[in-house]
Amino acid sequence: MTPLGQRLARAMYALLLRLALPLYLARLWRRGAREPEYRRAWGERLGWYGARVAPGALWVHAVSLGETRAAAALVDALREREPGLRLLLTHGTATGRQAGRALLRDGDLQAWLPYDTPGAARRFLRHYRPRVGVLMETELWPALMREAERVGVPMVLANARLSERSARRGRRLAALLHPAARRLTLVLAQTADDGQRLLDAGAPQVRVDGNIKYDMAPAPQLLARGRLWREQLGRAVVLAASTREGEEGPMLRAWLTLPLPRPLLLLVPRHPQRFDEVAALVAGAGLALLRRSTWTDVPAAAAAQADVWLGDSMGEMPLYYACADVALLGGSYAPLGGQNLIEAAACGCPVVMGPHTFNFAHAASMALAAQAAIRADDIDEGVRVAASLARDPDRAAWSERSLAYAAEHRGAAQRMAEQVLALGRAMRVDND
Repeated sequence: MTPLGQRLARAMYALLLRLALPLYLARLWRRGAREPEYRRAWGERLGWYGARVAPGALWVHAVSLGETRAAAALVDALREREPGLRLLLTHGTATGRQAGRALLRDGDLQAWLPYDTPGAARRFLRHYRPRVGVLMETELWPALMREAERVGVPMVLANARLSERSARRGRRLAALLHPAARRLTLVLAQTADDGQRLLDAGAPQVRVDGNIKYDMAPAPQLLARGRLWREQLGRAVVLAASTREGEEGPMLRAWLTLPLPRPLLLLVPRHPQRFDEVAALVAGAGLALLRRSTWTDVPAAAAAQADVWLGDSMGEMPLYYACADVALLGGSYAPLGGQNLIEAAACGCPVVMGPHTFNFAHAASMALAAQAAIRADDIDEGVRVAASLARDPDRAAWSERSLAYAAEHRGAAQRMAEQVLALGRAMRVDND
């Protein structure tokens, strides 16, 4: 497309965003009824911040919970190389912001990334004046990228992934997204296929450094607690991990077809605002439910007799994986692209995934090759396979293969941290 066409597309994009601003703010307010974090610091959503801050922080944007967890491994690697690092951490969701607080140290900053209008992006960058910006995985915003180029902030897309499906969608919006990709200083891609698709989208420089999620270390205390719960239960456990809307109903119907006695179903929805909704689905299916939020460290006395545990807590996925014999991978039984299966492997929990894993295609194929995962054609088959594997005498071997698969691919966080800090040092030399 010609430069004129790109300018027109950019102007239309900015106009549409401005027109949609009241709807955006109304949506945040509605979500805030269930998650109060959304009703805090509203000015930041529009690029309005408080007292001035010292420039030169290293900025990492992790939009949601999954990206924030991955960013933790990168932040650890960055601090290892630069102990005095000042971090600016931004988010787009309440769960991401809540999880991000655990990464902060004295002198660090945290904020919402503003709505992607030119004015809001400009105010954000002028207020914080970061030395380098790191966007996690897929976050590429046209106005933000243009304003970063104008003020001289180098931008890195770290742990970058771009599925073929997303690339096709991106080509339909090439007038906006390709100029944004060209403004990236560096892309640190998960796989060669991701890197090539990002090059085709206009990224000027790409390195393939692997997937940082292999470097996410599960908290040992959570693993120990989960294993203790499993021993106390004395029965097989199937985890439905990070399920999405539209998956739980068919899953529960399939679960009811299993012969008695069934394993315990440990059901953990992806989004906390759906906990009550999923609890109602379980009750409607006639299954005895126990909610994680009703006990502290030790499950209630009636826990072993329950049909379903609802994992209505945050930050405890390693505990749930350690408690389970096998996991059904949420997001993969509806056409949603799947969730992160690497965390399950790092906890020694084999995975039964559905047909839709395009967001994690490379990790899924390697897990299958390593016999750390099984592919099911649909949820009915997935439930049957998971229930069978949970009682399989060879289940310990599956766990060992899962741990070995996760360990084999570590190291991306260290490689990416080295590249990000080298870019930051180069900018300091240029500015001197």
